[in-house]
Amino acid sequence: MIRRPVIVWFREDLRLADNPALTAAIQSHLDVIPVYIWSPGEERPWQPGAASRWWLHQSLNSLERSLQRLGSRLILREGQCAETLGALAAEVNASSVFWNRRYEPSIIERDKKIKTSLRESGIDAQSFPGNLLHEPWTVRNTAGQPFRVFTAFWNAYGASQPPQEPLPAPQHIPAPARWPTSVKLADLALEPKIDWAGGLRKSWKPGESGANEQLGRFVRSSLHSYSDGRNTPAEDGTSLLSPHLHFGEISPRQLWHETRNHSMESKSEPYLRQLIWREFAYHLLFHLPGLQREPLRPEFARFPWRHDRGAFHAWTKGLTGYPMVDAGMRQLWHTGWMHNRVRMITASFLVKHLLLPWQRGAEWFWDTLVDADLANNTFGWQWAAGCGADAAPYFRIFNPVLQGEKFDREGCYIRHWIPEIGGLSNRWIHCPWKAPSEVLSSAGIVLGRTYPMPIIDHQFARKRALDAFAAMRL
Repeated sequence: MIRRPVIVWFREDLRLADNPALTAAIQSHLDVIPVYIWSPGEERPWQPGAASRWWLHQSLNSLERSLQRLGSRLILREGQCAETLGALAAEVNASSVFWNRRYEPSIIERDKKIKTSLRESGIDAQSFPGNLLHEPWTVRNTAGQPFRVFTAFWNAYGASQPPQEPLPAPQHIPAPARWPTSVKLADLALEPKIDWAGGLRKSWKPGESGANEQLGRFVRSSLHSYSDGRNTPAEDGTSLLSPHLHFGEISPRQLWHETRNHSMESKSEPYLRQLIWREFAYHLLFHLPGLQREPLRPEFARFPWRHDRGAFHAWTKGLTGYPMVDAGMRQLWHTGWMHNRVRMITASFLVKHLLLPWQRGAEWFWDTLVDADLANNTFGWQWAAGCGADAAPYFRIFNPVLQGEKFDREGCYIRHWIPEIGGLSNRWIHCPWKAPSEVLSSAGIVLGRTYPMPIIDHQFARKRALDAFAAMRL
């Protein structure tokens, strides 16, 4: 009898442990053919950005090595997913195609069509829940409607069953006697032609092993102080697991149970809330797919956004003249990541000080973040703009100087990312333009030349934003 293999279609689940689709394929007792299909055109308008493509290259390379250690390998293909999967299934006479679900609106529609097409061809097609703690449609309010307020959503999660224990990694993967052809990873051209990724290489170790190492560091050193440490950008007080989670190098179930197992509930809860915040973002995007581009609060369609290329350029390059904003934007460009507290500060500055559309900020983060995630990116930017679910009130306008003084009291974060003003004392590091001329001179600073003057006055910007908000509500 001919053994018809099972194809496991890897997507944003680039791991072996707690991978339901892979586990189901192995339990079928048939040969398993892992495949990854590079099809960025199908992701438009949210195809992976430059930083994400760099990470993907490293992660696929890591997954290939892990599969080889278990007697398997990763088949790489390029093209439209439906056609490529259908052709591969016919080539290897596959009995089934298994994959773990994604939840972006366009991907859901595509996957439905792929599942139908495969089944019409006589091939079993199954999808599995592997990238969230609970499926977006399983959590509803008492009226049976999706949630729009995080606190109620969090309480509903607390009342639900805890996530299942993560599945173990396989010890062996049955391989076919003859492998189908594969393109080379380098042929996908995921890495930049001009090597700007040196900072990313120094900052990260993509792949499942890197994810597990980072999780170990987090639970040993930062989890117990996460509630306070996550607000201090100069310290490694956050988990630094978001890119690993986005690419599925580690699962949310693994994070949930590992953090609960390594600390008392009171110590783990602040981090678990962040995992549920991520779930809330997916919950909203699933039920309200238009949020990718349109504000949840319809009145914001009338908001008088400005269009200022110069201001946007200064923001992207970390040249606004506000050190806390500029430090965050430079960290983003150098490492592909930004501390979450500083993400809020920089986003608020773009939409409230500069009155530039939140969609432009979301696009920039999408291209430069290694953890760029459609649900979280959209949710975060609408939150910052005041136009989304559970959003910060529009009249709450962060003062970048006060935010810096509160969360970077000693100026360590700013001195690291803006060394040209590092000679200033803590008194002036957050507001160089207020420093006396002799202080600037002794620190080697010439405002407007070595570091910019603020591109906008805070009090002016605050009043302009509040006036714009009032005009929108008329």
